Amino acid sequence: MPSAELDRLDQRILEILQTDARTTNADLAAAVGLSPSPCLRRVRSLEASGVISQYVTLIKADAIGLPVTVFATVTLDRQIESNLEVFEQAVLERPEVMEAYLMSGEYDYLLRIVVADLASYERFLMDHLTKVTGVAGIKSSFAIRQVQYKTALPTAHLADSTA
Repeated sequence: MPSAELDRLDQRILEILQTDARTTNADLAAAVGLSPSPCLRRVRSLEASGVISQYVTLIKADAIGLPVTVFATVTLDRQIESNLEVFEQAVLERPEVMEAYLMSGEYDYLLRIVVADLASYERFLMDHLTKVTGVAGIKSSFAIRQVQYKTALPTAHLADSTA
């Protein structure tokens, strides 16, 4: 469903579900001003179209012993399709890698990695990341403090486009 097809009710539904995916359909319907059946149809349509891709529980990393966040930039020796595929598959197999982006600019990938401590990161680096075929360079930066962390995407532009 392209964003042009989303209206103010869809926008409000998305805002609420991003804040609390456990909201009951009855409460969601009341919050957006619909009866439960049409509200549920809209949610199901958002799911079927891929706008809503999944429902998750967010866990605080430090609460489960993963207080260290590392941002690693990775440069490949050659940015050819086979190297990209090998690297991406290797990253997908590692649970420490929370996010991975193919980038433009001075490096090829940006990774967000969570680990228990510096020794764990060193093991990940030495046992896994440096052994991926095609990796030419890795630079690591350690987060000192998380200032902001969001999972909810902004949706105000959806309402603006359907006004």
